[in-house]
Amino acid sequence: MSADSPPWAAVVALVTAPDAAAAERLARALVEERLVACAASWPGVTSVYRWQGRVETATEVQLVLKTTSSCIDALVRRVKELHPYEVPEVLVLPVQAGLPAYLHWLVEQTEPLP
Repeated sequence: MSADSPPWAAVVALVTAPDAAAAERLARALVEERLVACAASWPGVTSVYRWQGRVETATEVQLVLKTTSSCIDALVRRVKELHPYEVPEVLVLPVQAGLPAYLHWLVEQTEPLP
Protein backbone atom coordinates (compact mmCIF):
# COMPACT_ATOMS: atom_id res chain seq x y z
CA MET A 1 0.00 0.00 0.00
CA SER A 2 1.28 3.44 -0.84
CA ALA A 3 0.34 7.10 -0.50
CA ASP A 4 -2.12 6.65 -3.37
CA SER A 5 -3.91 3.80 -1.59
CA PRO A 6 -7.57 3.21 -2.46
CA PRO A 7 -10.32 4.59 -0.19
CA TRP A 8 -10.63 1.22 1.55
CA ALA A 9 -6.99 1.32 2.69
CA ALA A 10 -6.32 -0.53 5.93
CA VAL A 11 -6.29 1.36 9.22
CA VAL A 12 -5.93 0.42 12.87
CA ALA A 13 -8.16 2.02 15.51
CA LEU A 14 -7.21 2.10 19.17
CA VAL A 15 -10.03 2.10 21.72
CA THR A 16 -9.73 1.60 25.47
CA ALA A 17 -12.49 0.02 27.55
CA PRO A 18 -12.95 0.01 31.33
CA ASP A 19 -12.93 -3.80 31.66
CA ALA A 20 -12.87 -7.08 29.76
CA ALA A 21 -16.67 -7.36 29.56
CA ALA A 22 -17.06 -3.91 27.99
CA ALA A 23 -14.19 -4.62 25.59
CA GLU A 24 -15.77 -7.93 24.54
CA ARG A 25 -19.17 -6.27 23.96
CA LEU A 26 -17.59 -3.54 21.84
CA ALA A 27 -15.41 -5.94 19.86
CA ARG A 28 -18.21 -8.40 19.17
CA ALA A 29 -20.66 -5.70 18.07
CA LEU A 30 -18.13 -4.04 15.77
CA VAL A 31 -17.14 -7.34 14.13
CA GLU A 32 -20.77 -8.50 13.80
CA GLU A 33 -21.69 -5.16 12.20
CA ARG A 34 -18.74 -5.50 9.78
CA LEU A 35 -17.22 -2.22 10.94
CA VAL A 36 -14.00 -4.05 11.80
CA ALA A 37 -12.52 -7.27 10.49
CA CYS A 38 -10.76 -8.16 13.73
CA ALA A 39 -10.48 -6.88 17.28
CA ALA A 40 -7.58 -7.82 19.54
CA SER A 41 -7.59 -6.93 23.22
CA TRP A 42 -4.90 -6.47 25.85
CA PRO A 43 -6.09 -6.41 29.45
CA GLY A 44 -4.23 -4.73 32.26
CA VAL A 45 -3.22 -1.52 30.47
CA THR A 46 -2.53 1.27 32.94
CA SER A 47 -3.66 4.67 31.67
CA VAL A 48 -2.62 7.95 33.29
CA TYR A 49 -4.59 10.93 32.00
CA ARG A 50 -6.02 14.31 32.91
CA TRP A 51 -9.82 14.36 33.28
CA GLN A 52 -11.88 17.28 34.57
CA GLY A 53 -8.82 19.02 35.99
CA ARG A 54 -7.41 16.00 37.86
CA VAL A 55 -4.74 13.48 37.00
CA GLU A 56 -6.34 10.03 37.04
CA THR A 57 -5.01 6.47 36.81
CA ALA A 58 -7.12 3.59 35.53
CA THR A 59 -6.61 -0.03 34.58
CA GLU A 60 -8.20 -0.58 31.18
CA VAL A 61 -8.38 -3.00 28.28
CA GLN A 62 -6.80 -1.80 25.03
CA LEU A 63 -8.61 -2.79 21.85
CA VAL A 64 -6.75 -2.81 18.56
CA LEU A 65 -9.31 -2.78 15.76
CA LYS A 66 -8.38 -3.63 12.19
CA THR A 67 -10.59 -2.04 9.54
CA THR A 68 -10.61 0.10 6.41
CA SER A 69 -10.61 3.85 5.96
CA SER A 70 -14.08 3.68 4.40
CA CYS A 71 -15.45 2.38 7.76
CA ILE A 72 -13.91 5.09 9.97
CA ASP A 73 -16.91 7.44 10.26
CA ALA A 74 -19.37 4.65 11.03
CA LEU A 75 -16.90 3.02 13.43
CA VAL A 76 -16.38 6.23 15.40
CA ARG A 77 -20.15 6.83 15.61
CA ARG A 78 -20.81 3.27 16.77
CA VAL A 79 -18.07 3.32 19.41
CA LYS A 80 -19.53 6.56 20.76
CA GLU A 81 -23.01 4.94 20.93
CA LEU A 82 -21.86 1.70 22.59
CA HIS A 83 -19.06 2.89 24.86
CA PRO A 84 -19.68 3.46 28.58
CA TYR A 85 -17.25 6.41 28.74
CA GLU A 86 -18.47 9.96 28.19
CA VAL A 87 -15.49 10.58 25.90
CA PRO A 88 -14.06 7.26 24.67
CA GLU A 89 -10.62 7.00 23.15
CA VAL A 90 -10.82 6.43 19.40
CA LEU A 91 -7.54 6.95 17.56
CA VAL A 92 -7.23 5.87 13.94
CA LEU A 93 -3.78 5.13 12.52
CA PRO A 94 -2.90 4.40 8.88
CA VAL A 95 -1.39 1.07 7.90
CA GLN A 96 1.51 1.60 5.51
CA ALA A 97 1.99 -2.01 4.45
CA GLY A 98 0.84 -5.53 5.17
CA LEU A 99 0.59 -9.06 3.86
CA PRO A 100 -1.55 -8.73 0.70
CA ALA A 101 -3.65 -11.79 1.55
CA TYR A 102 -4.42 -10.37 5.02
CA LEU A 103 -5.31 -6.95 3.60
CA HIS A 104 -7.60 -8.62 1.05
CA TRP A 105 -9.30 -10.58 3.87
CA LEU A 106 -9.67 -7.39 5.92
CA VAL A 107 -11.42 -5.61 3.05
CA GLU A 108 -13.73 -8.59 2.44
CA GLN A 109 -14.73 -8.73 6.13
CA THR A 110 -15.71 -5.07 6.26
CA GLU A 111 -17.71 -4.96 3.04
CA PRO A 112 -21.49 -4.82 3.53
CA LEU A 113 -23.28 -8.08 2.80
CA PRO A 114 -25.50 -8.07 -0.30
